[in-house]
Amino acid sequence: MRKIIQVRIFRGEHQYVAECLDLPVVTQAKTLDELTENLSEAIRLHLRSENLAELGFAEDPSVLASFELDPVVHAKA
Repeated sequence: MRKIIQVRIFRGEHQYVAECLDLPVVTQAKTLDELTENLSEAIRLHLRSENLAELGFAEDPSVLASFELDPVVHAKA
């Protein structure tokens, strides 16, 4: 049983986007704080009527988020 729900967070054109890798859940927000709240609510709503064991998850799984950063361009001296 998996104990972690993996999430990919990246900067969209105008907002931050969170996309679950293990569940069909995607949400967005203008700030990372809002995104965290939206993501928690979206996962909770998605899982509320699901059997976690049938989805391959242990009870009360954690969320692990990976944040994709834009590449840094270094100026030449």
